[in-house]
Amino acid sequence: MNWQLMADTLPRLLAGVPLTLQLVVLAEILGVVLATGAALARLSGNRVLEGVSQAYVFVFRGTPLLVQIFLIYYGLGQFPAIRESVLWPVLREPYWCAVLALMLNTGAYTSEIIRGGIQSVPHGQVEAARACGMGRWLTFRRIVAPIAIRQALPAYGNEVILMVKASSLASTITLMEITGIARRIIAQSYAVFEVFIVAGTIYLVINFTLAALVRIAERRLTPWVRV
Repeated sequence: MNWQLMADTLPRLLAGVPLTLQLVVLAEILGVVLATGAALARLSGNRVLEGVSQAYVFVFRGTPLLVQIFLIYYGLGQFPAIRESVLWPVLREPYWCAVLALMLNTGAYTSEIIRGGIQSVPHGQVEAARACGMGRWLTFRRIVAPIAIRQALPAYGNEVILMVKASSLASTITLMEITGIARRIIAQSYAVFEVFIVAGTIYLVINFTLAALVRIAERRLTPWVRV
């Protein structure tokens, strides 16, 4: 075990943390918006919207994220209509292709988490809100959404942690995040074991922090637990 190499590698790998966090945060923010729309479409009762949402979830949950990244980064450029469109300056950049792939992937999983959270709300509480004169939107905002968020938060926290680990696949399309930098160092030093131990430790610290934040959010959203 080359401890000196590991010590020298740590600051170089830490330089990739901001890019890793950027990818995860952007993908999660955009993914939640997409997932909310997909979940509401799935619960809307409209067969067309439900079918489109179900197809989207089926495709992106049923195929590997690496394949999705390759199809977006290498595949979309093969279509002249896309190369000539206003989207091409974005889609030709590996950064935005990685964000798009991560967003679509996490959106599919998160939509099922949101849908499960909404469906877990006791029907009696919804009926009670309507009996008190609340409209559909007010019932959703004050009754359904808070309960659904509390129910979905543990599963969503797990999804965010999975996204942090999945962001390492962005290195396959030339992005120099933590894993990308680790692969470059390994190509120069051939010290696979030492470099990946340091990289894995950084991911472990990030995910430990995220898990702690999720636990804090759970306690704040469940006042009876604090009591």
